[in-house]
Amino acid sequence: MIKLIRGFRDILPGQVELWQDIESKARVLLENFGFREIRLPIMENTELFSRGIGADTDIVEKEMYTFPDSKGRGQTLRPEATASVVRSYIEHGYAGSDPVQKFYTIGPMFRHERPQKGRYRQFYQINAEMFGVASPLADVQIMYMLHLFFTGLDVPDVVTHVNSLGCPECRPKFREALISFVSDKMDRLCSDCQRRADANPLRVIDCKVPGCKEAVQGAPSIQDHLCPDCKEHFEAVIKGLDDLNVPYEIDPRLVRGLDYYTRTTFEVQTTLLGAQNAVAGGGRYDGLVKILGGKETPAIGFAVGFDRLAALLGAEEKDFTVPPALFIAALGDEARKIAFGWLCDFNARGVRAEMDYEGKSLKSQMKQANRFNAGRVLILGENELQNGMAVLRNMDTKEQEEVALDGLTDRVAALINQG
Repeated sequence: MIKLIRGFRDILPGQVELWQDIESKARVLLENFGFREIRLPIMENTELFSRGIGADTDIVEKEMYTFPDSKGRGQTLRPEATASVVRSYIEHGYAGSDPVQKFYTIGPMFRHERPQKGRYRQFYQINAEMFGVASPLADVQIMYMLHLFFTGLDVPDVVTHVNSLGCPECRPKFREALISFVSDKMDRLCSDCQRRADANPLRVIDCKVPGCKEAVQGAPSIQDHLCPDCKEHFEAVIKGLDDLNVPYEIDPRLVRGLDYYTRTTFEVQTTLLGAQNAVAGGGRYDGLVKILGGKETPAIGFAVGFDRLAALLGAEEKDFTVPPALFIAALGDEARKIAFGWLCDFNARGVRAEMDYEGKSLKSQMKQANRFNAGRVLILGENELQNGMAVLRNMDTKEQEEVALDGLTDRVAALINQG
C-alpha cells in the first residue's frame, strides 16, 4: 500500500467542513475591510525567497523544497506567501496605477521541518497584505481584523504580542549591542547561532533551541534603541490598539523569523497548543518591495496558521458530516431507473439525497439509510409503481405517508424544506 509522505496529511470529509467554515468567515471579514483575493502559483523562482526572506534564515538554509528545472534554474515550492504577493504586486504594475492595494490569499505552503503536532510539511495559511500605507493606523487595522476574526470563531485564550523591530536607521545600534552581548555567550549557542551571530544576530534571539533561549535571557531590547520616528510610530500603534480594545502584550523578545520585517511585528498566541503557541503573525515589511525590484513602498501583512487554528477549534475530534435529508430505496430495475431520475432532480434542487445503486434488498437499503443517518426514506417498488404512490417514511418519528408519483419531487422537496 502506498502511504502518505511523512509530514503531509489528508484533510478528510467530516473535518474539511470546519476548514470551509473558517475560510468562509475569513473571506467575508477580509472583503469587508477592502481586501481582494489573489491566487498565486505554489512554485516560484528560488531567488524570490532567498532575496525576500533572507539567506541566513532557517527557511532558506534548511526548509525549502527546491528543485532544478530542465535548464538547471532553481524552482521552489513556496514556503510563505508574502514574497509571492509582493512579486505579483510589482510584476503586474499595481504600484503605477495606485500603490495602495489590499490582497488576501488562502492556500498551502511547504517547509521541510520536523513534523509534530500542529506542524506539517505541507501546511495552510490565510494571508493578508496591505501596500502603500505608512501610517500606524494600518498596523492597528491589521491587528484589529485578526482580533475580530478570532473573536468571531470563538477561539479561546488568544492574546496579540506586539513589538517594534526598528528601521535601518536605528537597528544598527541595536545590532552592535546585541553582537556584543552574544559574543560572551558563544559557547552556549547552537552551531547555527554561532555561525550567524555576526551576520544576523536577530536570528539568535529567534532561535527555538532551549539552550539558546536560555543564553539570550537578559539580551538588549530593541525598545531601548528605537529612533524617534520608530518610537512615535510604535506608540501610535499601541494607542490605536487601546482605542479599539484589542487585548495585547508588548513583547520585547518578539522578533519573528524573517529578515524583511521592520517596525511593527506581532503574533497572536494561545496557551492551548503547547510549544507551537502562535496561530497568526505578521508585521511591517517596508523595504521588501524595493528589495524585490519595485519602488520603495510601505507594506504590512499577516498570516494565519490554518492547521493550528483547526486543531484549536477541534476539527480533529469532531465529525462535521451533514447527513442526507433523503434516502431513496428502490426495488427492481424499473423502480431504480425512476429513482435515479428523482435523485438527480433532488440534488439539482439543493436537496441532499442518496440512493442504493446496486439493487440490494429493502432490508439492506434501510440499514444503509440508517448508516447515512438520513432524515427520510422514499420507498419505490413494484407495488408502488402499480398504485402510482411511493411511501415516504420519517426516520425520526417512524410515520409513513403515501406520495403520488406524478409531481413527486416537487411535493417531497417542499416537505423537506419545511423541515
